[in-house]
Amino acid sequence: MTGRGESSSRDGWAGLFQEFLRLESAGGIVLFAAAAVAMVAANSPLSPHYESFRSLPFEIRLGEWGLVKPLLLWINDGLMSVFFLLVGMELKREMLEGHLSSVRQASLPAIAAAGGMLVPAAVYAVTNWGDPAAMRGWAIPAATDIAFALGVLLLLGERVPVALKVFLLSVAIFDDLGAIAVIALFYTEQISGPALLTAALFIVVLAALNRSGVVRPAAYLLVGVPLWVAVLKSGAHATLAGVILAFFIPIRSPGGEAGESRNLPSPLKSLEHALHPWVALGILPVFAFANAGVPMTGVSVADLLHPVPLGIALGLVLGKLVGVLAASWLAVRLGLASLPDEVRWPHMVGVSLLCGIGFTMSLFIASLAFEEADLSFNGLDRLGILTGSLVAGVLGYALLRTALGGKTAGS
Repeated sequence: MTGRGESSSRDGWAGLFQEFLRLESAGGIVLFAAAAVAMVAANSPLSPHYESFRSLPFEIRLGEWGLVKPLLLWINDGLMSVFFLLVGMELKREMLEGHLSSVRQASLPAIAAAGGMLVPAAVYAVTNWGDPAAMRGWAIPAATDIAFALGVLLLLGERVPVALKVFLLSVAIFDDLGAIAVIALFYTEQISGPALLTAALFIVVLAALNRSGVVRPAAYLLVGVPLWVAVLKSGAHATLAGVILAFFIPIRSPGGEAGESRNLPSPLKSLEHALHPWVALGILPVFAFANAGVPMTGVSVADLLHPVPLGIALGLVLGKLVGVLAASWLAVRLGLASLPDEVRWPHMVGVSLLCGIGFTMSLFIASLAFEEADLSFNGLDRLGILTGSLVAGVLGYALLRTALGGKTAGS
């Protein structure tokens, strides 16, 4: 009986993992298409219309109370909160039941992700030292775009060991966790006490729902909307509300582990499953379209060598490679972790480069660092992100293709 249940559980997790990879692969393709359309729009006669789209005023009003923002900020603050809700649920699920549920499983990707954030940030800081405005962007190259990185990896097909895919996914999850912490600690504006207190009250309500055994995701989402408004008004970035909300949605239904023994669906998994296609194929492409359009008119080699794009590109390519690879090697050397089955160091070199595909999260942090602080580098930050991500993706793919050769995984 036990062996049968364990086999069923493994099959269930394998199915979820394969579905996740398929969605992320498709999402990466749509993301690339959205970014390409944005670049065409920003560098054609459609450019005025593209900028009008980004700055289009949008208002929600209830009596005397209202929120007025340009469409770009509704996308970055509103739609991206749903993305961070999904990220938060993925983090919770993986840490409680998935690939990060044990110290041994989590140690290598956690250490690799730490190195992959610290070294790129240091590379950017060295490149832009002495410019206080530019230094606000130190965290831009520390991010990894999970959709693009997995999408490139999956282009290599069945020859890629499953353990290598799991490693990349785990590194990206820890990377997202680090990005959330960076946003909360370093990109928070002046705090409003009353709004923060209001947000705290909504968090208490979420905790009460969780403790009372409420399992309907709709109940949590109803509280999540005013929580988002309160966090937005508090001065903290509104997307943090999505992460907070995720950690209160129960992963287990009453009466069984994740509700599976009584055929009761897991509230968290059900919501995650429902949101994933909308985020991967809808929200992230919209975000990419709104943020990736960089006018190239008049752009020269000198612009690429400006400290901001240069620091970002070097951080994404060189910083991620050195950070992820060196941290992984050190963890294995010290006995803190071991390489996954069927994974070799040449594979780790290629995956370390793929971690340098920053794109979505890098664009998001850039918007916090520069646009919301009313600092303008004339799109040079986005130029650095696009250049660095492209180079990292191409090099990572080429090295992995060489390292994997014509062999299939496990052969």
